[in-house]
Amino acid sequence: MRLDRRFVNADLRIATGLVEPHFMAGYSGGRKVIAPGLAHAETITTFHNAHFMADPNASNCNFDGNPLHEEQLEIVGMLGGALALNTVINEERRLSFVNFGEIVASHLAAVEFSRRYTEVLVPHKYHTVVTGPAGYPLDATYYQTVKGMVGPIDILAPGGRLIVASECSEGLGSAEFVEAQRRLIRLGPDQFLRGIVVKSHAAIDEWQTQMQLKAMRQASIQLYSTGLDEAQHALTGVTRIESVSSAVQDSVEASGDNAVAVIPEGPYIIPVCSKTP
Repeated sequence: MRLDRRFVNADLRIATGLVEPHFMAGYSGGRKVIAPGLAHAETITTFHNAHFMADPNASNCNFDGNPLHEEQLEIVGMLGGALALNTVINEERRLSFVNFGEIVASHLAAVEFSRRYTEVLVPHKYHTVVTGPAGYPLDATYYQTVKGMVGPIDILAPGGRLIVASECSEGLGSAEFVEAQRRLIRLGPDQFLRGIVVKSHAAIDEWQTQMQLKAMRQASIQLYSTGLDEAQHALTGVTRIESVSSAVQDSVEASGDNAVAVIPEGPYIIPVCSKTP
């Protein structure tokens, strides 16, 4: 566990952060600002290794048994505590909540406020789900688009279709992420996972490829994007579509189920199935 020395040695420590759903750590902000936010690369890549990412509790809006959250709380305790200024913004990116206090308690209060608007109960699972990364800036790269794919996992019927619309105007993402996607295409999902699960430290950005596989195991993923060329799209590992509306119609006809879930706010709104299918 390696943190920025200036923060560790400071007489007064204040973490400032935005609190919103996070597809690995449950919610962003608070303790996450310290680790991995102010951490050394060795700690960051440990946090993102395959064992953490594969844990079913390392998911959106969940703290119970979440290994990332538990490790973060342990680090805060080892540090001797801190204070936090927490913020929540609305869909227009304006402040809707601000609080300040001891980092763990104040962060939990901000999370409870956010839960009212970000976690949405739905009555059943869907064979057709339409979503995206909630527009710019998260739709600028395919790397960020993956967050929108992970959000609806709980309401996806097994074998259903997840239709994702994302511009990807800046391409796939970092060179490291592109390399991880190349390995996924070359090796296939199973061999890719076998190759990373033995590592104590993740390679930069390969964790996003692993998170994409969580969605791929649940449903067939289809992507509408105007920003990726043919070669780039081939590295996504998902099906390319030319029209969202046509893809929805095809999915409805194939499943025989005309119920469609639409999540325009991508990773910011997390639907939760209120009962088993």
